[in-house]
Amino acid sequence: GVVDRLSVADLRATLDLAGIDPGSSEPHDAKVFVVTANDAVKVVDVSPGTVSVRLERITSRTVAVQVKFANSPPQGLQPATGSISPTEVKITGPESSVALVAAVFATVRFGDVTTDLTQSAPPVPVDANGLPIDGLQVEPGVVVISVPLLPTATTRTLPVLWNVRGNVATGYWISRVTTDPVAVTVRGEQSVLAAMERVETAAVDVSGLTQTRIARVPLLLPDGVSMLEPVDATVTVTVVPLAGTRPFTIAVQVQNLAAGLDATTDPSTVAIVVAGPAPTLAALAVDQFAATVDASGRGAGSSPADVALRLPQLVTLQSVTPARVTLTIKGR
Repeated sequence: GVVDRLSVADLRATLDLAGIDPGSSEPHDAKVFVVTANDAVKVVDVSPGTVSVRLERITSRTVAVQVKFANSPPQGLQPATGSISPTEVKITGPESSVALVAAVFATVRFGDVTTDLTQSAPPVPVDANGLPIDGLQVEPGVVVISVPLLPTATTRTLPVLWNVRGNVATGYWISRVTTDPVAVTVRGEQSVLAAMERVETAAVDVSGLTQTRIARVPLLLPDGVSMLEPVDATVTVTVVPLAGTRPFTIAVQVQNLAAGLDATTDPSTVAIVVAGPAPTLAALAVDQFAATVDASGRGAGSSPADVALRLPQLVTLQSVTPARVTLTIKGR
């Protein structure tokens, strides 16, 4: 009869997903509905009547594509930094799967040819263990990879030498100069590379500097020589004040003298030497210092008293002569 002529193609099963939260991590039971393409056939039983369902949101993410080599280039050649077009792909799929993507690799294989390699390859999302992640859509599905092949005999790694021009401000000096990178790999004719001992940076102007300067400058290469990975150099010029000393003669002042008394010191001045940055020392004036003795509780008479000094900021005391004076107190 009619039922005997039914096929799977005549049946359609659907799920009722109403009320199921797509953000829930727990599965939910969804009722199964089955309809037939033949109105003369009635479905009397569905088994199982429900299925366990967990809904996930579809999300997208942009990820940079990395090149992976399946094998090594022919002997005597080495790969230089290549290019990928496009450099990024869009990953779309279930939220939990997209979150697992640690990288996207496009794998190319070197043949026996010695010319630069250009290949198309599918970008493959992988997890933190390098395993492919299924169920994701990648757009575009193919990227183009170009990898220059260079003879190993025509490359050389050389140190980077900084180059500064001008003089820092008076009272300052260059304590250190560093470059990043400290070395680069260059390529070119073997005879030219053999004569090279270093790669110099463009000049960094330090005229009048009073503080450290960080400059990004190009590297200078002779004609016919290029870098495997084009890069500028970061030159850090550390500028610090010169340290020095300066003498001063300071008048001794008496503090906390009782009413009705006069006081003198012998000697009336002290000689001090202070140390600090040269620019600071040059700007100092004698009125920025104070030399005092304390007359608290002292009556008429003479006695030794220690000299207390007050100094400006950024300088330190190297010596004071004398460190003790004779304090003479008399009645008026």
